[in-house]
Amino acid sequence: MVYARILALVGLGLATPALAADFSDPTWPCIQRKVERLSVGLMWANPVPETLPDDLRDDVQALASKLAVRRIALEDLRPDVAAFAQAHEGDADVLGLVFEQVFERLSRRRSRIIAGIGDFSQSQIALSAKIEAARTEMTAQMAKAEPDFDRVDVLEEQLDWDQLIYSDRQQNITYLCETPTLLEKRLFGIAQLLQAEVKDN
Repeated sequence: MVYARILALVGLGLATPALAADFSDPTWPCIQRKVERLSVGLMWANPVPETLPDDLRDDVQALASKLAVRRIALEDLRPDVAAFAQAHEGDADVLGLVFEQVFERLSRRRSRIIAGIGDFSQSQIALSAKIEAARTEMTAQMAKAEPDFDRVDVLEEQLDWDQLIYSDRQQNITYLCETPTLLEKRLFGIAQLLQAEVKDN
């Protein structure tokens, strides 16, 4: 029922074509399909050790922390990766541990963003239902022989405000939806960057 209401609002200019693009989850507002969890194995070709040795911890975490910063272009990090790989003789296990650390950081961030998008979508759905209810009530009032114009005035003011909030929020949806995809692309790019330094045994 809620989804039907949202579709009805498209005609009123309140909803965007991107709303509920993933039909497996009708509350998902993004064009990009909702993928809640990523897998290390889909990005990293080699097995990753189950534990991070204490003697490697500081070096691995230092590089992983730097790689996880989205504001630093991956190309600018190539020398850091090359120097790290040289220091560890291109060991696939060590480089895999770096990737796993980056993966954990960015996938946690991505999960939080996806949860936030879900909360945002639910809020928009609730607000659009409120807008529809106010429109319906206003139409019913105006159809009466003696409308309650005070109530109509209240509803009109509420509609103006709610529609403004809805439209303002909706303008942010493109950026919100792109963020998980950008994190996925960075993870794939980091995997390729590290994989290129692995030395064949």
